[in-house]
Amino acid sequence: MKNRKFAVGMLCAAALTVALGSTVNAEEKKTLRVAMECGYAPYNWTQPTDENGAEPIADSSEYAYGYDVMMAQHICEELGYDLEIVKLDWDSLVPAVVSGKVDCVIAGQSITSERLEVVDFSIPYYYASIITLTKADSEYADAESVADLAGASCTSQQATVWYDVCLPQIPDAEVLPAQESAPAMLVALEADKCDIVVTDMPTGMAALVAYPDFKLLDFSGTEGEFEVSDEEINIGISMQKGNTELKEAIDSVLEKMTVEDYEEMMNAAIAVQPLADAEGAEAETEAVTE
Repeated sequence: MKNRKFAVGMLCAAALTVALGSTVNAEEKKTLRVAMECGYAPYNWTQPTDENGAEPIADSSEYAYGYDVMMAQHICEELGYDLEIVKLDWDSLVPAVVSGKVDCVIAGQSITSERLEVVDFSIPYYYASIITLTKADSEYADAESVADLAGASCTSQQATVWYDVCLPQIPDAEVLPAQESAPAMLVALEADKCDIVVTDMPTGMAALVAYPDFKLLDFSGTEGEFEVSDEEINIGISMQKGNTELKEAIDSVLEKMTVEDYEEMMNAAIAVQPLADAEGAEAETEAVTE
């Protein structure tokens, strides 16, 4: 009788262990693999420590932080996901999503029709107006419209609305080759390789911290503003086509946030951004002199 009871007890224990194991496996956290440049302050940047709550970069000893990282952390906290940051070049972001190398891109991407042909986007997680940066002592420092920028030499980051849509609107502009990154674009202006650069408001505000001799020109809301569509200034999170589960999950978090929430988070990012690494970006400005 003892042996029989022992056997039954062992079977019950084994069954309980299997059941508990199944529960643990079922509750394992999903890891959200998020790609970004880690070089586009205040949206995202690279730093040597986890100061301010920065996130480790996969396969690296460095950390990523900025508005995009803050947003990724918030989304993962709300959804109960683990977060992994993947550092990629700007031109590699969309292909990484399409191929499934990463789950999504949170990197200050505009929700354009062209991108929507190959990826899906969340609802906007930021709304970025278009601005112009120039030197405070530049002949364009008092410009009040796009027309007043006539004849300026200009550049911006490659594969952006700023370069592809905005620069061609400047009358008689000398449009120089596009820069590989936002830091390189800013260094080009600082080094007098161009008269102006066109970018968005967060990038411009962050640039003023790093480069006190810059002046920000904002024509928004005037008759002389850059002509851009809502899709070109609405910033979204891109993911693989047809991944409705992830889109609905991310949208459910963003729907609870307000424009004020976005601005508060962006201001927090700008307040702790590192100064631009001019030496690291200077080499990327060589293209504007070719």
